[in-house]
Amino acid sequence: MNADIMNFFQQIALMAVPILIAVTFHELAHGIVADRLGDPTARMAGRLTLNPIKHLDPIGAIVFILTRTIGWARPVPVNPYNFKNPLKGMVYVSIAGPLANFAIAFIASFIYRLILSMQADPLIAERLLVPIALMIRYTVILNIGIGVFNLIPIPPLDGSKILMGLLPPRLRMFYASIEPFGFLILLGLIILRIVDFLIFPVVRLLVRLLI
Repeated sequence: MNADIMNFFQQIALMAVPILIAVTFHELAHGIVADRLGDPTARMAGRLTLNPIKHLDPIGAIVFILTRTIGWARPVPVNPYNFKNPLKGMVYVSIAGPLANFAIAFIASFIYRLILSMQADPLIAERLLVPIALMIRYTVILNIGIGVFNLIPIPPLDGSKILMGLLPPRLRMFYASIEPFGFLILLGLIILRIVDFLIFPVVRLLVRLLI
């Protein structure tokens, strides 16, 4: 097998668990906060679960694999009209996902540094510690990537819902009018690699700070 192909599949194998961790805790955080604020929709849909299959989005997973930094999961259903204050409630729910990713990245970076500081037999280090360290490194990178990516204020990303809750009424109505075209806009930005210029410098900076 071609060395490049072999290396690609090795990276995919190392990224599988970090991807599942990133999307699962991101969506679970949305659902838990919504549930705490009075909306049982996610709980009734069976989305308050650590089962990653419930949260995985095939296209988002492919984007994860291709970019190795950004992607998305299947959104947790939320009914903001169950909140006392729908706009404020959606801000809290939306920011919970990226915050969960940043928290996981911080914890993973601590574990990563701990593994690097360990003294072990060279054979054990090569066959066990190095793959684990690489997987944890990917956990840091992917969680930072998905956290930063989802803060972009373009529908249907979390950043759009956060911004929606902060805008004055007139601007909010105008902003809401672009929501039906949000996914196409986002897809265009990804294809044209504009997203790369927007978030990769931020991701690289945060990764450098952590690991």
